[in-house]
Amino acid sequence: MSRIAYVNGRYLPKRLAAVNVEDRGLQFGDGVYEVVTVQDGRFVDEDLHLDRLERSLREIRIPMPMPRGSLRQVLAEVVRRNRVRHGLCYMQVTRGVAPRDHPFPRKPVPPGLMVTAKNLAGYPADVDAWAAKAILYPDQRWERRDIKSTNLLPNVLAKQAAREAGAAEAILYDEATCLVTEGASTSFWIVDEEGALRTRHLSNAILPGCTRAALMQELREAGIPWREEPFTVEQTRRAREAFVTSATSYVRPIVALDGQPVGDGRVGPVTRRLFEIFGRHVKGAARNAA
Repeated sequence: MSRIAYVNGRYLPKRLAAVNVEDRGLQFGDGVYEVVTVQDGRFVDEDLHLDRLERSLREIRIPMPMPRGSLRQVLAEVVRRNRVRHGLCYMQVTRGVAPRDHPFPRKPVPPGLMVTAKNLAGYPADVDAWAAKAILYPDQRWERRDIKSTNLLPNVLAKQAAREAGAAEAILYDEATCLVTEGASTSFWIVDEEGALRTRHLSNAILPGCTRAALMQELREAGIPWREEPFTVEQTRRAREAFVTSATSYVRPIVALDGQPVGDGRVGPVTRRLFEIFGRHVKGAARNAA
């Protein structure tokens, strides 16, 4: 079966889907995107992702391409047409098509909307097999990382550096302060050498991760304390445990950093417990229903 994409009002075979050469998303990266996990045919944390989409659009002054209810229907239809049971749904909104010029079009144009979906494996069954390696890499992105922009070249370069090092993720840090920000496509957490669970506080320096927020709610309900505060590269190297979170990484242990073990080089007890807790969240919490 041909995969189906939604592009500006039309459902098309992906091989025929295209955007105008003067779409500002193509010309300038003038747009934002979201990725929502699909588990057992349900969207996971859909409201969190749509809230963040609307926030990102407001920050760069692009209107929603359609009312939220209509967008939900498009997402569900793309998932249905692609027969996705476990996987992801990707959406991208751009400022639209206009003659190439850096300022916004003088006459507003309709936003562009593209939606795709694909099958992936469901929630991992084995946390030890899910564990990954990472590298530390300088954060070279712009100053508004809280906006989920399609301008991802620094992330691409960081991910490629990780791949070339045999790792799954690049953990980014500010070269001036040596403070860790986040992963190239994930939020980053540590269990520090004193046993405290920590992740960086929200600001324009990091993306407000939806999986991060969902995990925090699970932590509250489980009575597990954590701290939102900065930590350095050196504190990261000395951490007992580390893991990343995202819509596609879920809770993923990081057991080696720059070729050196994190802690004892195995999945730690805190990460193991959070992997199990978040697995229940993904697989069955009522608030995840699409």
